[in-house]
Amino acid sequence: MKGYLVALQRWFDTSAGEGPTGEAGADRIDWLRCIPFVLLHAAVLLVFFVGWSWTAVGLAVALYVIRMFSLTAFYHRYFSHRTFKTSRPAQFIFALAGSSCAQRGPLWWASLHRHHHRVSDRPEDPHSPKHHGFLWSHMGWFMARRNFATRVEHIRDFHRFPELRILDRFDILAPCLGALGVYAAGEVLAATAPGLGTNGAQLLVWSIVSTVVLFHCTSSINSLGHLFGRRRYETTDTSRNSFLLSLLALGEGWHNNHHHYQSSARLGHRRWEIDLAWYGLLALSRLGIIWNLQPVPDRLQHRPHPEPCQATSRFTSESRVVR
Repeated sequence: MKGYLVALQRWFDTSAGEGPTGEAGADRIDWLRCIPFVLLHAAVLLVFFVGWSWTAVGLAVALYVIRMFSLTAFYHRYFSHRTFKTSRPAQFIFALAGSSCAQRGPLWWASLHRHHHRVSDRPEDPHSPKHHGFLWSHMGWFMARRNFATRVEHIRDFHRFPELRILDRFDILAPCLGALGVYAAGEVLAATAPGLGTNGAQLLVWSIVSTVVLFHCTSSINSLGHLFGRRRYETTDTSRNSFLLSLLALGEGWHNNHHHYQSSARLGHRRWEIDLAWYGLLALSRLGIIWNLQPVPDRLQHRPHPEPCQATSRFTSESRVVR
C-alpha cells in the first residue's frame, strides 16, 4: 500500500518516497505512476469529438516548434552540455518552456542525459536499443523506478539554483498551467472571434496532440537515432545521423556528429546538415540573450573522411564541459 501511495504522490511531487535506484524491482515499469502518461496518449482520440480548425492546427504546430526548440537548445545543448552561456532569467524562462513539454524537469532530463553519454550503448545506458530493445529505449526506460530520480551527482552545477529545483520537483506544474492557458485562450477566441471556429476544448486537445508528437519525435533520437542512418564517425556507440530526424527534432538527428563531439552547440557538421536549433541560437546570440556559443571545430567541418572516436568532452560536477 505504501508503494501505491508513493506512486500517486509522485504524480505531483517527484521528491515523494525514497530514491528508486536500489529498491527491489527497480527495472520494472511503475504503471501506477505512469497513468498520466497513458491518459495523455488516450486523450489524442478526443480530436474526433472536438474537430479541427486551422487555428487549432496552427497552435499545435507553433507549440511543437517552440517547445522542441526549448528541449534541444536548452534542455540538451545548454543544461546537459553547457555549449553556451545565458543569464539566470533566460535560463529559467527556457527551463519553464522545456518543462511544459511534459518530459520531466530540466535537472532530471540533463542528469540522465549526461549519464547516457558516460555509458552510451553499454549495459548501464538507461535507453540503449542495443542492450534493451527498441520499445525500452523509446519510452520504457523513463517509466522504470530506477530512472525516476534526478541523478544529482551529474548535475550539481545547475542543482544549486532553487528555481530549477522547484521546476524539477513539481514537474507537472508547467504542463498543467500551459493546458489551462491554452483552454482559456480558446474560450476567449470563441467569444471574441467566432469566425475562427475554435474554442477552449478544441485548442486543449490539439495542444495535447502537439505534446504527444513532441514526445515521440524526441524519443526517436534515443531509439531510431541508434538504429537507422549513417555513421560519419567511428564512435564507441551505435549513434547515427538522420536527415529526417534532424528536421523533425530541429537538428537533433545529427546524432553521430553529436556523440563524436559533444561540446558544440551546432550538431550539423556540414553546411548542408540543417540544424534549425542552431539557427535559433544564433538569433538569440545576436540579441544578446545568449553568448559564448561553441561552434563546430574547423577540423571537423572540412575533414573529407571519417575519423575515429575521440574523447572530446567529459562532465564534471561543478564546472562546464571540458572542450
